[in-house]
Amino acid sequence: MKLLLLTAGSRGDVEPFAALARRAAASGHEVRLALPDRSGVDTTGIDARSLEADFSALIESQGVSPLAAMRSLRDVVRPVMRAVIVNAAQAALEFRPDVIAWHPKVLSAPLIADALGIPHVLVELVPVMTATREFPAAGTVTRSVGPLNRLTYRAAAGAGAMFRREVDEAAEVMGAPRSRRSSAPAATLLPISPAILPRPADWPESAVLTGAWRAREATTDAAAPTPDPALDAFLAAGPFAYAGFGSMAAGDPAARGRALVAAARARGIRLLVATGLGGIAVPDDARGDDVFVTRSVDHGVVLPRAVAAVHHGGIGTVQAATAAGTVSIVVPFIADQPFWGAMLHRRGLAPAPIPRRRVTADRLAEALAAAPAFQTAVEAAAARMADEDGAAEALGVLERLAGRPRNDALRHP
Repeated sequence: MKLLLLTAGSRGDVEPFAALARRAAASGHEVRLALPDRSGVDTTGIDARSLEADFSALIESQGVSPLAAMRSLRDVVRPVMRAVIVNAAQAALEFRPDVIAWHPKVLSAPLIADALGIPHVLVELVPVMTATREFPAAGTVTRSVGPLNRLTYRAAAGAGAMFRREVDEAAEVMGAPRSRRSSAPAATLLPISPAILPRPADWPESAVLTGAWRAREATTDAAAPTPDPALDAFLAAGPFAYAGFGSMAAGDPAARGRALVAAARARGIRLLVATGLGGIAVPDDARGDDVFVTRSVDHGVVLPRAVAAVHHGGIGTVQAATAAGTVSIVVPFIADQPFWGAMLHRRGLAPAPIPRRRVTADRLAEALAAAPAFQTAVEAAAARMADEDGAAEALGVLERLAGRPRNDALRHP
């Protein structure tokens, strides 16, 4: 099987695809991963192609404000999306795959697959496109609106219309008619653990909740060394809480850093801070031997040792923390993060989320004090996740579809 993986976005959007690429290659398949620049994901040993789109630069310049993104749509957002949409077509023409698996931001993927006469599979990293009555689409509202839940899933479809011009350009690259109706995905893969998100009863059979996609060699070995001896020494010195907001950058990162340090000290806990793209800054006068600050860490090595993890609630970090048996304290910023914070709390896996605008030392200290009450439930979820092999489940679906002709009757606008 020749498998083309198309992804876009920040680190959390790329890591699952990289894990699947490694698993498929290890199974003897020819795999190419087309991805954005500067994702922060190690692609050593993967046949990777740049889509020449830098989402990290976009976040660094615009932050995570939807309003700022709309203001910069023409000059900043649209060029990045154009690179993804058009260069995905070029990548497909070069590779000539048997099947394509694609991130929802790669809006040209269905027409690319149709032009090549191959099946395509949507990778829904968070539940935003496969409608259900059981909960609203992630990134819309955090509480159920009952019979109206299904309507919230129309938002994702509407977003694609903003980039119709770029999709038409991709069609030209493929030699396909403009504005034609593309086929529906042959399947939808959701790399999410049922321990975190139970499968809705009204999802179609084509929607597969696989479990998280992790590389077979991924480690959660608490004894594994890091590239930084100073960090190793900090990890070995006793209990600590972890704090990191990944690619999130908004508000006052120094005030957030002070609140985190004060909360940890109030609980008598040391603090490991990963500053990421600027979501946290720890001023010099707040530092001490009980605080270690670095840009990023290997979650697989760090989280199993942490007594709690304060993070933004992206699904990648949610699953990494839960699989490590570490209680999450979610500080959501945007998009699907409030959804996951609410979901963890509703399932008894975490304290109530703290919106980023309401972060204070007192609220964080209360959450750290409450975290041990969720430990047993999180450890049970971790045990369930240990038995999952999401990448293998996804690969099985792709193997069954490879080479199967598309059913032209399955069409959507």
